[in-house]
Amino acid sequence: MDIKEKLLNAPRELKVLIVILSDLFSLFVATYSSILVSNVDIFSLNFLQVIRLIWIPFFSILVFYIIGVYRSIVRYIDFSLIYNILKGLILVFVLNFFLNEIFLFVIQKANLVSTITDYSLISVYGWFTGLTLTIFLLIGSRLLANYLLSNNRSEKKVVIYGAGSAGIQLASALRVSKEMQPIAFIDSNPSLHGTYLGGIKVLKPRRLEKLVIRNKVDEVLIAMPSASKAVLRNLLKNIENLSVKVRILPGLAELAQGKVLVSELKEVEISDLLGRYEVEANQQLLNKNIKDKVVLITGAGGSIGSEISKQACSNNPKKIIILDSNEYSLYTLRKEILEFLPEEMLHTVLANVTDKNRIKEICEAFNVETIYHAAAYKHVPLVEENPFEGVVNNIFGTQSCVQAAIESGVDTFVLISTDKAVRPTNIMGATKRFSEMILQALSKNNESTRMTMVRFGNVIGSSGSAIPLFLEQIRQGGPVTVTHPEVIRYFMSISEASELVIQAGAMGEGGDVFVLDMGEPVKIFELAKRLIRLSGLELKDENNQEGDIEIEFTGLRPGEKLYEELLIGENVSTTQHKQIFRAEEDTLSKKELQNYLDQLSHAHKNLDVLALKNILQDAVQGFVPEKDIVDVIHVQKESNLKK
Repeated sequence: MDIKEKLLNAPRELKVLIVILSDLFSLFVATYSSILVSNVDIFSLNFLQVIRLIWIPFFSILVFYIIGVYRSIVRYIDFSLIYNILKGLILVFVLNFFLNEIFLFVIQKANLVSTITDYSLISVYGWFTGLTLTIFLLIGSRLLANYLLSNNRSEKKVVIYGAGSAGIQLASALRVSKEMQPIAFIDSNPSLHGTYLGGIKVLKPRRLEKLVIRNKVDEVLIAMPSASKAVLRNLLKNIENLSVKVRILPGLAELAQGKVLVSELKEVEISDLLGRYEVEANQQLLNKNIKDKVVLITGAGGSIGSEISKQACSNNPKKIIILDSNEYSLYTLRKEILEFLPEEMLHTVLANVTDKNRIKEICEAFNVETIYHAAAYKHVPLVEENPFEGVVNNIFGTQSCVQAAIESGVDTFVLISTDKAVRPTNIMGATKRFSEMILQALSKNNESTRMTMVRFGNVIGSSGSAIPLFLEQIRQGGPVTVTHPEVIRYFMSISEASELVIQAGAMGEGGDVFVLDMGEPVKIFELAKRLIRLSGLELKDENNQEGDIEIEFTGLRPGEKLYEELLIGENVSTTQHKQIFRAEEDTLSKKELQNYLDQLSHAHKNLDVLALKNILQDAVQGFVPEKDIVDVIHVQKESNLKK
């Protein structure tokens, strides 16, 4: 451990003592210098001069201690500390000046000193010299200590993009950290170019490429919390080709909470790359089905269900009932919600959505007025391998919940659907489209419960999402696995999707299918490449064998298709919300619906996978199932027969 480390780890009392001794020395030098301005022989100080030489340093230290100068930490020096020192020096100067005059008057009356005029003259020049030198030594010693103790020896050199207040605060935080050393600011404001902020130069944006090429920078830290998502997206697009790791300071909400910390810098996320423009929510729509109402969320432990639960809590409900069959997910969500919602307003229910009597009992006991039905199995390969579980949970579970809602007089029932329900190529998508048709059929001639379906694409960060997998694979050194070079998907943040679901549900009149505007589709292969580059790494391919991370194509999994759609037909209309559209699609009659439900129940009873697929293909428009049966039980039975 070197001297710097020993000092930093020393007890606080020892550090204060060292600063006091340093100040005593500085004050002694300054006082001695003030005496010498009269050309007095340094070896022939008189009684008054000796008194001053002893009195001023110790008296100054006492004043500094009283006003709190020694409560400041030298490593974190700022203007407030300098102001405190100056305030202390002025106070010492005034007190000493008057005490000196009183002292001179006393010794003159006592005839102890005969040449009082000379001493007064010395005082005028001496006080000025002493004060000036003291300011220089006390503040200078602290600045030197600050430089030496805060000198970051980290090998990680960073550039801060954004020379505003957030960037300056970030640079100050990095000065005393051992993690990173800021070497420059980058800013597009021409008036700042070439200037210095806290000793760090502000450069033009085009200089960043030169720094990266010369290996002068390891990371870029974006400190622009007030920048729009579109601005951030364009900025990331300009930086990503440099293959330098990028991290981002959180937004204004986090800054308002005082979170300008190194630990708060986050990795680049998919939402940053997409830069979606989010339309401001319509509060009237958010309140319609939630404010002063009893709200039930099924599948509350899942990604969408948990976010809808949290957003519902913030819209002044009478009661919130969170329901799930997963005990741990429900427990975790309950604990999170209770941080901002009174316990008497939250009710936690363990239940399976296929149990109609249980759901009806809940609705009647709590007088439920709104249901958001988010419970579903949605992982395509897993449902493909376990098709009957998908049918039971997604189809019969929806049927049970809807019937329970109708019989209990629930006002509004909102089904969370998916873009995979449109011309599905997998059983999961087919079951979700069938769930939509259940609501469409039951909503006919039904005035007691308004039923609405909301269809959208992938949500960022949901369970089973590819993006968290990509980031983890990059952290582990690769390879990053992509199913196909041409596969594209729509993306939306969980919070935005949930907010739009609540608003769409409020616009439903009965049997409505609402489609969310997902923006432009994203090619997953390109997305993976961008994430690699913005992690400060290079793509390894046939054109760059020296790269860091390779992308492997694993092939489309059973039931997957290259692209997703949101509309079955072309009959779509706008609504009062810019990002929500209403779709008009073919439906089944109640008689047709019941016939298919009976067939599915019979196929389930006989565990007939082939019959199950045929029924869904007949019922769901555009469903083209996989030719091979990949049900894990069926495959195992076939394997046993071959032995």
